Amino acid sequence: MAISQISVFVENRPGRLADITAVLAKNSIDIRALSVADTSDYGILRLIVNDPKAAVEALRSEGMTASATQVLGIIIPDEPGGLARAIKVLSDEQISVEYAYAFITPSVGNAYVIIRVEDNDKASEILKGAGIELIEQDDIFKK
Repeated sequence: MAISQISVFVENRPGRLADITAVLAKNSIDIRALSVADTSDYGILRLIVNDPKAAVEALRSEGMTASATQVLGIIIPDEPGGLARAIKVLSDEQISVEYAYAFITPSVGNAYVIIRVEDNDKASEILKGAGIELIEQDDIFKK
């Protein structure tokens, strides 16, 4: 139940994010979620898109460094402690979350969270066993 996330190397200079999003728009790639982690010289743009393969191909064809990574998507209650409960399930099993980001959902009362862990299969099994629902790539784009 992994989700394909696009990672793009981004130089810290004006217009670079605009360039990336323009390439995706030109290729009819819909962005559902994004996160930017940066240093003083560069950043990593992480994206959840409707067509990861096409996105990577489009970005690479424009000379950009892009790759796909498998991450997990979880559905949590949109309430205080919703994320804490899910993350505790993983930490109790000694699974470290490398990074996470959330985004808006069409589902009232829930939030979607993308998490990166070392072992997606093990984490999926543990989360499902604890009653935490995982979301699939196609479900992210249902309206």
